[in-house]
Amino acid sequence: MHKRLFTPGPTEVRPEILKELSTPQVHHRSPEFSKLYTEIQPKLQKLMYTKNPVFLFTSSSTGAMEAAVTNLVVKRCLNLVNGAFSKRWHEITVANGVPCDAFEIDWEVALKPQMVDEQLQSGKYDAVTLVFNETSTGLMNPLREIAEVVNRYPDVFLLVDAVSAMAGVKIETDAWNIDFVLAGVQKAFALPAGLAVASVSERALSRAQAVPPRSYYFNLTKMHKSHLKNQTPSTPAIPHLFALNAQLDDMLDEGLDERFARHEAMAKIVQSWAVKYFDIYSEEGYWSKTLTCVKNTRGIAVADLISTLAKDYNLRISNGYGSIKEKTFRIAHMGDTQLDEIEGLLRVIETVLNL
Repeated sequence: MHKRLFTPGPTEVRPEILKELSTPQVHHRSPEFSKLYTEIQPKLQKLMYTKNPVFLFTSSSTGAMEAAVTNLVVKRCLNLVNGAFSKRWHEITVANGVPCDAFEIDWEVALKPQMVDEQLQSGKYDAVTLVFNETSTGLMNPLREIAEVVNRYPDVFLLVDAVSAMAGVKIETDAWNIDFVLAGVQKAFALPAGLAVASVSERALSRAQAVPPRSYYFNLTKMHKSHLKNQTPSTPAIPHLFALNAQLDDMLDEGLDERFARHEAMAKIVQSWAVKYFDIYSEEGYWSKTLTCVKNTRGIAVADLISTLAKDYNLRISNGYGSIKEKTFRIAHMGDTQLDEIEGLLRVIETVLNL
Protein backbone atom coordinates (compact mmCIF):
# COMPACT_ATOMS: atom_id res chain seq x y z
CA MET A 1 0.00 0.00 0.00
CA HIS A 2 1.20 3.50 -0.84
CA LYS A 3 2.82 5.42 2.00
CA ARG A 4 1.81 9.09 2.14
CA LEU A 5 5.09 11.00 1.87
CA PHE A 6 6.06 13.74 4.32
CA THR A 7 9.72 13.29 3.39
CA PRO A 8 12.02 16.08 2.14
CA GLY A 9 12.06 14.52 -1.30
CA PRO A 10 10.64 12.78 -3.08
CA THR A 11 7.40 14.40 -2.00
CA GLU A 12 3.82 13.33 -2.56
CA VAL A 13 2.57 13.64 -6.15
CA ARG A 14 -1.14 14.07 -6.84
CA PRO A 15 -2.84 11.34 -8.95
CA GLU A 16 -3.87 13.80 -11.65
CA ILE A 17 -0.23 14.81 -12.12
CA LEU A 18 0.88 11.18 -12.21
CA LYS A 19 -1.59 10.65 -15.07
CA GLU A 20 0.26 13.29 -17.09
CA LEU A 21 3.24 10.92 -17.21
CA SER A 22 1.21 8.58 -19.39
CA THR A 23 0.59 11.21 -22.07
CA PRO A 24 1.41 9.60 -25.46
CA GLN A 25 5.02 10.23 -26.42
CA VAL A 26 6.05 12.86 -28.92
CA HIS A 27 9.34 12.91 -30.76
CA HIS A 28 11.82 15.28 -29.15
CA ARG A 29 12.67 16.87 -32.49
CA SER A 30 9.06 17.41 -33.49
CA PRO A 31 7.00 20.62 -33.52
CA GLU A 32 4.86 19.07 -30.77
CA PHE A 33 7.84 18.91 -28.43
CA SER A 34 8.94 22.45 -29.27
CA LYS A 35 5.43 23.63 -28.47
CA LEU A 36 5.59 21.90 -25.07
CA TYR A 37 9.02 23.42 -24.37
CA THR A 38 7.73 26.86 -25.38
CA GLU A 39 4.74 26.54 -23.05
CA ILE A 40 6.90 25.59 -20.08
CA GLN A 41 9.44 28.43 -20.35
CA PRO A 42 7.32 31.47 -19.39
CA LYS A 43 5.71 29.56 -16.54
CA LEU A 44 9.09 28.66 -15.06
CA GLN A 45 10.29 32.23 -15.57
CA LYS A 46 7.26 33.51 -13.70
CA LEU A 47 7.85 31.08 -10.84
CA MET A 48 11.53 32.07 -10.65
CA TYR A 49 10.97 35.82 -11.14
CA THR A 50 13.35 35.97 -14.06
CA LYS A 51 13.66 36.84 -17.72
CA ASN A 52 16.60 34.44 -18.04
CA PRO A 53 16.32 31.20 -19.98
CA VAL A 54 15.48 28.24 -17.75
CA PHE A 55 17.28 25.07 -18.77
CA LEU A 56 15.80 21.61 -18.27
CA PHE A 57 18.12 18.87 -17.04
CA THR A 58 17.21 15.21 -17.36
CA SER A 59 19.07 14.43 -14.15
CA SER A 60 18.81 14.92 -10.44
CA SER A 61 19.75 18.30 -9.00
CA THR A 62 23.31 17.02 -8.64
CA GLY A 63 23.69 17.27 -12.41
CA ALA A 64 22.71 20.94 -12.40
CA MET A 65 25.08 21.55 -9.47
CA GLU A 66 27.85 19.99 -11.54
CA ALA A 67 26.90 22.12 -14.55
CA ALA A 68 27.21 25.30 -12.51
CA VAL A 69 30.76 24.74 -11.31
CA THR A 70 32.09 23.11 -14.48
CA ASN A 71 30.81 25.92 -16.72
CA LEU A 72 31.03 29.06 -14.62
CA VAL A 73 34.34 29.03 -12.74
CA VAL A 74 37.41 30.49 -14.43
CA LYS A 75 39.63 31.45 -11.52
CA ARG A 76 38.50 29.83 -8.25
CA CYS A 77 35.24 28.89 -6.56
CA LEU A 78 34.26 29.56 -2.96
CA ASN A 79 32.02 26.74 -1.70
CA LEU A 80 29.99 27.83 1.33
CA VAL A 81 29.38 24.75 3.49
CA ASN A 82 27.05 24.30 6.45
CA GLY A 83 25.31 21.01 5.69
CA ALA A 84 25.49 17.76 3.78
CA PHE A 85 24.40 19.14 0.41
CA SER A 86 26.61 22.22 0.47
CA LYS A 87 29.44 19.83 1.35
CA ARG A 88 28.41 17.72 -1.66
CA TRP A 89 28.69 20.78 -3.91
CA HIS A 90 32.26 21.25 -2.72
CA GLU A 91 32.97 17.57 -3.41
CA ILE A 92 31.50 17.94 -6.91
CA THR A 93 33.72 20.94 -7.55
CA VAL A 94 36.82 19.08 -6.37
CA ALA A 95 35.94 15.92 -8.31
CA ASN A 96 35.71 17.89 -11.54
CA GLY A 97 39.12 19.47 -11.06
CA VAL A 98 37.71 22.97 -10.64
CA PRO A 99 39.92 25.16 -8.41
CA CYS A 100 38.03 25.78 -5.17
CA ASP A 101 38.07 26.27 -1.41
CA ALA A 102 35.48 25.29 1.17
CA PHE A 103 34.40 27.75 3.84
CA GLU A 104 32.78 25.42 6.37
CA ILE A 105 30.94 26.22 9.58
CA ASP A 106 28.87 24.15 12.01
CA TRP A 107 25.84 22.58 10.40
CA GLU A 108 23.30 24.10 12.78
CA VAL A 109 24.56 27.64 12.12
CA ALA A 110 23.45 29.87 9.25
CA LEU A 111 25.92 31.45 6.86
CA LYS A 112 25.95 35.20 7.49
CA PRO A 113 26.60 37.96 4.92
CA GLN A 114 29.66 39.24 6.78
CA MET A 115 31.23 35.77 6.66
CA VAL A 116 30.90 35.75 2.87
CA ASP A 117 32.21 39.30 2.60
CA GLU A 118 35.33 38.40 4.59
CA GLN A 119 36.06 35.50 2.23
CA LEU A 120 35.50 37.51 -0.96
CA GLN A 121 37.77 40.32 0.18
CA SER A 122 40.73 38.09 -0.68
CA GLY A 123 40.01 38.61 -4.39
CA LYS A 124 40.74 34.94 -5.07
CA TYR A 125 37.26 33.95 -6.23
CA ASP A 126 35.08 34.49 -9.27
CA ALA A 127 32.19 32.25 -8.15
CA VAL A 128 30.38 31.35 -4.93
CA THR A 129 28.15 28.34 -4.32
CA LEU A 130 25.40 28.62 -1.73
CA VAL A 131 22.73 26.14 -0.67
CA PHE A 132 19.70 28.30 0.09
CA ASN A 133 17.75 25.67 2.00
CA GLU A 134 19.78 22.82 3.51
CA THR A 135 17.66 19.71 3.18
CA SER A 136 19.91 17.88 5.64
CA THR A 137 19.38 20.34 8.50
CA GLY A 138 16.21 22.30 7.81
CA LEU A 139 18.19 25.54 7.79
CA MET A 140 17.44 28.39 5.39
CA ASN A 141 20.45 30.58 4.70
CA PRO A 142 19.76 34.32 4.14
CA LEU A 143 19.97 34.28 0.35
CA ARG A 144 18.88 37.84 -0.36
CA GLU A 145 21.35 39.32 2.14
CA ILE A 146 24.20 37.13 0.90
CA ALA A 147 23.34 38.08 -2.69
CA GLU A 148 23.69 41.74 -1.72
CA VAL A 149 27.23 41.04 -0.52
CA VAL A 150 28.21 39.05 -3.61
CA ASN A 151 26.85 41.84 -5.83
CA ARG A 152 29.50 44.18 -4.39
CA TYR A 153 32.05 42.06 -6.26
CA PRO A 154 31.16 42.47 -9.95
CA ASP A 155 33.34 39.62 -11.19
CA VAL A 156 31.98 37.08 -8.70
CA PHE A 157 29.07 34.92 -9.84
CA LEU A 158 26.45 33.65 -7.39
CA LEU A 159 25.45 30.00 -7.90
CA VAL A 160 22.49 28.87 -5.80
CA ASP A 161 21.09 25.46 -4.91
CA ALA A 162 17.40 26.11 -4.23
CA VAL A 163 16.54 22.42 -4.45
CA SER A 164 14.19 22.19 -1.46
CA ALA A 165 13.05 25.83 -1.55
CA MET A 166 11.98 26.67 -5.10
CA ALA A 167 8.20 26.53 -5.64
CA GLY A 168 7.71 26.81 -1.88
CA VAL A 169 9.53 30.08 -1.22
CA LYS A 170 9.76 33.25 -3.30
CA ILE A 171 13.14 33.57 -5.04
CA GLU A 172 13.62 36.87 -6.88
CA THR A 173 16.27 35.67 -9.30
CA ASP A 174 16.70 38.85 -11.35
CA ALA A 175 16.19 41.37 -8.55
CA TRP A 176 18.88 39.62 -6.49
CA ASN A 177 21.22 39.16 -9.49
CA ILE A 178 21.55 35.41 -9.11
CA ASP A 179 23.60 34.02 -12.00
CA PHE A 180 22.54 30.38 -11.66
CA VAL A 181 19.75 29.01 -9.48
CA LEU A 182 18.69 25.39 -9.66
CA ALA A 183 16.13 23.03 -8.21
CA GLY A 184 14.93 19.47 -8.53
CA VAL A 185 11.25 18.96 -9.18
CA GLN A 186 10.81 16.13 -6.64
CA LYS A 187 10.55 18.51 -3.69
CA ALA A 188 8.39 21.66 -3.49
CA PHE A 189 7.35 21.25 -7.13
CA ALA A 190 5.61 18.01 -6.03
CA LEU A 191 6.61 16.11 -9.16
CA PRO A 192 8.28 12.73 -9.72
CA ALA A 193 12.06 12.66 -9.42
CA GLY A 194 14.20 12.80 -12.54
CA LEU A 195 14.20 16.42 -13.70
CA ALA A 196 16.05 19.56 -12.63
CA VAL A 197 15.64 23.17 -13.73
CA ALA A 198 18.03 26.11 -13.64
CA SER A 199 17.83 29.79 -14.51
CA VAL A 200 21.03 31.01 -16.17
CA SER A 201 21.91 34.71 -16.50
CA GLU A 202 23.19 36.34 -19.69
CA ARG A 203 26.60 36.99 -18.21
CA ALA A 204 26.78 33.38 -17.04
CA LEU A 205 26.11 32.23 -20.62
CA SER A 206 28.91 34.52 -21.79
CA ARG A 207 31.32 33.10 -19.24
CA ALA A 208 30.36 29.54 -20.16
CA GLN A 209 31.47 30.24 -23.71
CA ALA A 210 34.89 31.30 -22.42
CA VAL A 211 35.45 28.33 -20.11
CA PRO A 212 37.09 25.31 -21.79
CA PRO A 213 34.51 22.50 -21.83
CA ARG A 214 34.74 20.43 -18.66
CA SER A 215 31.60 18.43 -19.42
CA TYR A 216 29.88 17.13 -22.54
CA TYR A 217 26.43 16.39 -21.12
CA PHE A 218 26.25 19.31 -18.68
CA ASN A 219 27.42 21.91 -21.18
CA LEU A 220 25.55 25.20 -20.80
CA THR A 221 26.65 26.55 -24.19
CA LYS A 222 25.22 23.51 -25.97
CA MET A 223 22.07 23.72 -23.88
CA HIS A 224 21.62 27.39 -24.79
CA LYS A 225 21.99 26.70 -28.52
CA SER A 226 19.25 24.11 -28.28
CA HIS A 227 17.15 26.35 -26.04
CA LEU A 228 17.08 29.01 -28.76
CA LYS A 229 15.38 26.41 -30.98
CA ASN A 230 13.01 25.30 -28.16
CA GLN A 231 14.90 22.04 -27.95
CA THR A 232 17.27 20.16 -25.66
CA PRO A 233 20.70 18.86 -26.79
CA SER A 234 19.79 15.23 -26.12
CA THR A 235 16.60 13.31 -25.48
CA PRO A 236 14.88 14.77 -22.42
CA ALA A 237 12.51 13.14 -19.94
CA ILE A 238 9.45 13.90 -22.06
CA PRO A 239 6.84 12.39 -19.70
CA HIS A 240 8.20 14.54 -16.87
CA LEU A 241 7.82 17.65 -19.02
CA PHE A 242 4.13 16.97 -19.58
CA ALA A 243 3.75 16.62 -15.82
CA LEU A 244 5.81 19.77 -15.17
CA ASN A 245 3.68 21.77 -17.59
CA ALA A 246 0.46 20.69 -15.89
CA GLN A 247 1.83 21.27 -12.40
CA LEU A 248 3.02 24.77 -13.30
CA ASP A 249 -0.50 25.55 -14.47
CA ASP A 250 -1.86 24.39 -11.13
CA MET A 251 0.73 26.41 -9.20
CA LEU A 252 -0.17 29.56 -11.10
CA ASP A 253 -3.87 28.86 -10.62
CA GLU A 254 -3.30 28.60 -6.87
CA GLY A 255 -1.36 31.86 -7.02
CA LEU A 256 2.33 32.10 -6.19
CA ASP A 257 1.80 34.39 -3.20
CA GLU A 258 -0.87 32.02 -1.90
CA ARG A 259 1.39 29.02 -2.43
CA PHE A 260 4.25 30.65 -0.55
CA ALA A 261 1.90 31.70 2.26
CA ARG A 262 0.62 28.12 2.58
CA HIS A 263 4.19 26.87 2.96
CA GLU A 264 4.89 29.45 5.63
CA ALA A 265 1.72 28.51 7.50
CA MET A 266 2.62 24.80 7.42
CA ALA A 267 6.11 25.60 8.68
CA LYS A 268 4.72 27.52 11.64
CA ILE A 269 2.48 24.60 12.58
CA VAL A 270 5.30 22.04 12.51
CA GLN A 271 7.85 24.27 14.18
CA SER A 272 5.49 25.25 17.00
CA TRP A 273 4.84 21.54 17.54
CA ALA A 274 8.56 20.71 17.45
CA VAL A 275 9.38 23.37 20.04
CA LYS A 276 6.56 22.12 22.28
CA TYR A 277 7.57 18.46 22.28
CA PHE A 278 11.23 18.40 21.17
CA ASP A 279 13.44 21.19 19.79
CA ILE A 280 14.65 22.34 16.38
CA TYR A 281 18.14 21.50 15.18
CA SER A 282 19.01 24.64 13.24
CA GLU A 283 19.72 28.15 14.48
CA GLU A 284 16.60 30.08 15.45
CA GLY A 285 15.68 32.76 12.96
CA TYR A 286 16.84 30.61 10.05
CA TRP A 287 14.32 27.76 10.13
CA SER A 288 13.27 26.40 6.77
CA LYS A 289 9.81 27.08 5.39
CA THR A 290 9.65 23.76 3.57
CA LEU A 291 10.96 21.19 6.07
CA THR A 292 11.73 20.98 9.76
CA CYS A 293 14.66 19.11 11.26
CA VAL A 294 13.45 18.12 14.74
CA LYS A 295 16.13 17.68 17.41
CA ASN A 296 15.62 14.38 19.22
CA THR A 297 15.73 15.77 22.76
CA ARG A 298 13.61 12.87 24.09
CA GLY A 299 16.03 10.20 22.92
CA ILE A 300 13.35 8.30 21.01
CA ALA A 301 14.27 5.54 18.55
CA VAL A 302 13.72 7.49 15.36
CA ALA A 303 14.00 4.44 13.11
CA ASP A 304 11.25 2.73 15.15
CA LEU A 305 9.01 5.78 14.86
CA ILE A 306 9.49 5.85 11.10
CA SER A 307 8.80 2.11 10.85
CA THR A 308 5.61 2.34 12.93
CA LEU A 309 4.28 5.30 10.95
CA ALA A 310 4.88 3.42 7.70
CA LYS A 311 3.59 0.03 8.82
CA ASP A 312 0.56 1.04 10.86
CA TYR A 313 -0.46 4.40 9.37
CA ASN A 314 0.93 4.43 5.81
CA LEU A 315 2.81 7.64 6.54
CA ARG A 316 6.49 8.29 5.95
CA ILE A 317 8.83 10.88 7.45
CA SER A 318 12.66 10.92 7.31
CA ASN A 319 15.42 10.19 9.73
CA GLY A 320 18.22 12.68 10.25
CA TYR A 321 20.81 12.86 7.50
CA GLY A 322 24.35 11.53 7.81
CA SER A 323 26.03 12.29 11.11
CA ILE A 324 22.80 13.55 12.70
CA LYS A 325 20.80 10.39 11.95
CA GLU A 326 18.75 9.31 15.01
CA LYS A 327 19.76 12.60 16.66
CA THR A 328 17.14 14.31 14.51
CA PHE A 329 14.19 13.52 12.27
CA ARG A 330 12.78 15.51 9.39
CA ILE A 331 9.22 16.41 8.47
CA ALA A 332 8.60 17.99 5.09
CA HIS A 333 5.83 20.56 4.67
CA MET A 334 6.15 21.36 1.00
CA GLY A 335 4.67 20.81 -2.41
CA ASP A 336 0.92 20.25 -2.57
CA THR A 337 0.60 19.26 1.09
CA GLN A 338 -2.24 21.02 2.89
CA LEU A 339 -2.45 22.33 6.45
CA ASP A 340 -4.93 19.68 7.59
CA GLU A 341 -2.64 16.91 6.33
CA ILE A 342 0.25 18.29 8.36
CA GLU A 343 -1.91 18.60 11.46
CA GLY A 344 -3.11 15.02 11.00
CA LEU A 345 0.45 13.71 10.72
CA LEU A 346 1.46 15.47 13.94
CA ARG A 347 -1.53 14.01 15.81
CA VAL A 348 -0.50 10.53 14.69
CA ILE A 349 3.07 11.06 15.89
CA GLU A 350 1.72 12.23 19.25
CA THR A 351 -0.33 9.02 19.47
CA VAL A 352 2.60 6.76 18.55
CA LEU A 353 4.92 8.46 21.06
CA ASN A 354 2.29 8.97 23.77
CA LEU A 355 3.06 12.68 23.88
